[in-house]
Amino acid sequence: MYCSAACRQKAYRERQGGGGVGVDGLIKEIGRQVEQLVPQPPSVFYSGVTELSSSVARLRRVARTARESAQGQTPESVTQEPVTELHVPVDEGDFAALVESHRREIQVHCYRMTGSYDDAEDLVQETFLRAWRARDTFEGRAGARTWLYRIATNACLDFQRRTARRPKRYEPLPGMNHGGGEPPARVTWLQPYPDDELPSAEEQPEAAAVSRETLELVFLAAVQHLPPRQRAVLVLRDVLGLTAVETGEALDMTVASVNSALQRARPTLRDRLPGRRADWTATEPTDHQRALVKRYMAAAERLDLSEVATLLSEDVTLTMPPNPFWFTGRDALVEFLSMSLDANSPLFLGHWRHLPARANGQLAAGGYVRRPGTTVYRAQVLDVLRFDADDRIVEITSFEPHLFPAFGLPLRL
Repeated sequence: MYCSAACRQKAYRERQGGGGVGVDGLIKEIGRQVEQLVPQPPSVFYSGVTELSSSVARLRRVARTARESAQGQTPESVTQEPVTELHVPVDEGDFAALVESHRREIQVHCYRMTGSYDDAEDLVQETFLRAWRARDTFEGRAGARTWLYRIATNACLDFQRRTARRPKRYEPLPGMNHGGGEPPARVTWLQPYPDDELPSAEEQPEAAAVSRETLELVFLAAVQHLPPRQRAVLVLRDVLGLTAVETGEALDMTVASVNSALQRARPTLRDRLPGRRADWTATEPTDHQRALVKRYMAAAERLDLSEVATLLSEDVTLTMPPNPFWFTGRDALVEFLSMSLDANSPLFLGHWRHLPARANGQLAAGGYVRRPGTTVYRAQVLDVLRFDADDRIVEITSFEPHLFPAFGLPLRL
């Protein structure tokens, strides 16, 4: 229990290595956790090991950041530097511990800007390297979050200028029934984001910044249609809640330019989102929806296509970024699934097992396939599910399995 949000945030920073607790404090904390490990009962042992693993992973990231800060070189930037005009030098270890306390929220910010988990991880490292190079312009913890957001935003803009990626429409494939609906937008670089890596309310206290709807895949895909600078303005103003003046300072824009970019971005975003706000605003999954996901996984494992069909809405959509496959409508999707789930089909993929997961605030299922003649189930696909108001699956976004470890899922069973 805390008397205020400020006290809660301060306590969190102290637990995470802030508030004067640097690398030495983190090492001592790991030692304390090791001494308190007990093998029995198993639940207590598991909890202790999980806590220790988290602390060791954080120390490893701090060490890596310190090493790269001391040795690495950042790519040439097209934005102006230095990004601030403040002054206080810090050494590698203390600096790494400082920026590490903001890692999660900066990574989420980079993810909103790019729509890619892999790119967000790379941009976090680039942000920290840029921050290290400009460390003598930093005045302390009070401005660390704003300072890092500014550097991260410009790193994302530089990245988007280099890649010049733009969403396209899916195109029909020869001999494939895609359904009668309009081809959806194709965002080949779109990737899921693990819920376990999202900032907690203590890490990211701003009400707008923790809004789960801005991490749903439908929002992430829509925001990718905005030009990079409009996207940055919209994220800084409408998601993070910065003022027009603060946004202008971060992007080297006038207040009038910021307001103009925001006025152009909002209608474009609305046009790309589902017509009813209730169709995309994120809410905590219900127990009924969790039960439906269990039915979905069990039906696939039984190769029960009729059961899968009962869980789908009539206008369900399936996409598979970055692959070119897409389907609109239950009939087209069921026809596609029948080729891989029918044991008598020449295109039979194999037998399935699933593990539950959470991605972008949505329920997901990690699918594993045991191909005919083999004994091992190998990671095949991560299905992120979106439900309509009637609790039918209205959208399935299927991702390749290389990100399974980020979701705590093994690559084989």
